[in-house]
Amino acid sequence: MEKPTQQREFKIGQRVHWAGDSQRIGTVKYVGPVEGYSGDWIGIDWDNRDGGKHDGSVNGVRYFIAQFPKSASFARPHNLSTGVSLLQALEIRYRTTSTKEEEDEMYVFSATNKRVNVQLLGKEKIQDILGRFEELPGASLSYLGVSSSGDPLQIRNTLPNLKELDLTGNLLSDWQDVDGICSGLPGLTGLNLTNNVMSHDVIAISHLKSLRILVLNNTTINWSQIEVLKDSLQVIEELHLMRNKLREITPTSSNIVKGFDSLRLLNLEDNHIADWGEILKLSQLKCLEQLQLNKNNIERIWYPSATDEPNKPFQNLHCLLIGGNKIQEASSIDALNSYPGLMDIRCSDNPVTDPSRGGLARFVLIARLAKVNILNGSEITPRERKESEIRYVRLVMSKVHQNLEEMKALHPRFTELKAFHGIEDERPSNGPTGPQKMSSGLIAITLKCVGPSIAEKPPLTKKLPATTTVGKLKTLCETFFKLKYIKPKFYLQEEGSPMPILLDDDMESLNDAGVCNQSTILIDE
Repeated sequence: MEKPTQQREFKIGQRVHWAGDSQRIGTVKYVGPVEGYSGDWIGIDWDNRDGGKHDGSVNGVRYFIAQFPKSASFARPHNLSTGVSLLQALEIRYRTTSTKEEEDEMYVFSATNKRVNVQLLGKEKIQDILGRFEELPGASLSYLGVSSSGDPLQIRNTLPNLKELDLTGNLLSDWQDVDGICSGLPGLTGLNLTNNVMSHDVIAISHLKSLRILVLNNTTINWSQIEVLKDSLQVIEELHLMRNKLREITPTSSNIVKGFDSLRLLNLEDNHIADWGEILKLSQLKCLEQLQLNKNNIERIWYPSATDEPNKPFQNLHCLLIGGNKIQEASSIDALNSYPGLMDIRCSDNPVTDPSRGGLARFVLIARLAKVNILNGSEITPRERKESEIRYVRLVMSKVHQNLEEMKALHPRFTELKAFHGIEDERPSNGPTGPQKMSSGLIAITLKCVGPSIAEKPPLTKKLPATTTVGKLKTLCETFFKLKYIKPKFYLQEEGSPMPILLDDDMESLNDAGVCNQSTILIDE
């Protein structure tokens, strides 16, 4: 095993952590004297925006510019650590006496970036197994100050069977060190480098060829650097690039990303992508099944027109996560029907899908999305789809449209669904046979009190005209439940929806509010 060495030379751009606290990490921004103080000082810009005392200036003298107003401080060299090698960290992690809290942190990251504990078999057995490094299938060395690879041959001899390695929150920045680690671990299939600030000077490296899962969340990497790494990632199946402030997808040789022939999952969540045209550059990734785009700045979605490319765009994509964006128009939801294999969609937390902001209710989304069977993490049953589509058709029929073309533009599936479910046009209320019976327009609604002072009241089921306004129903409920001195609030409880929908427009009819036969309305106060 390598012996720890203590390095005391610092250079600009170097990653360091506070001696004794390997989770307090920063970047060296200044080395030298500080006016009014003796000796040399190291100026650090800490990753934690509130981890320092100033912004890089002291007593009116600016030494460097920090990321945030309170992220910078000066430290004496002996108070900082420049890190250890991989095998030194391994020794610290698995062969020193650990607390129960530390044992609970023995984990690797799964394919979905979730923590999975490593063989929790009892303290003595764990210590015995983890003490025999040659048997380790996975290791978590997060926040241990790893800054270099060390001798690749020694790594290979020490960890011959390692398949998964978690290096979250260390001091790695040079891609050559990553290459050195991988060269010593030829069987490595999963590598997590989250929260390591990697150098933008990416060289073509040759020892990533066995990696199937690579996690580069919050590493400041951009797509141009991914293109450099691409030839080394010959069997990559999952690539995670969260929180990298990505705005563009920049292929090197054309407007379309080529290669990545095994890539099934691409995670671009929590970036700054706004233009859907950037996403369309990924359309020829022939094995791509899952694309994660939550928490970006996307405003509009469309499907590409005819191209000269050999394959249909996104031919194998079946899962798309676009929650937490800025999508406002229903046409973007309709456009998802053009994606040939799309069956699983998350689109919550967009203006267009937020009923509290005038967005579409769940039943409308189900009706507009023809092939989807999982929406926002909840399975769509055949019964829910049928009821949603019928309800949607009746909702559209209740609206006034100037002409048929306008209706088709606003509701592309309306004609199809109306014919499929055999729904006839509504007859006028007065005709040759006289007025329709009131019962033909009645819907059965269950009213359930949930407010603290009224929750003991039993639920009621009432038949009311679908044209009844929300305000009128509130007045009726005051009589039904004898609600004195209580101003009721109504919420529509929908099957498959995690949260009930507030009905706050007293002038809106029950039909327009999405209330249909056998709906449940919750009455709060």
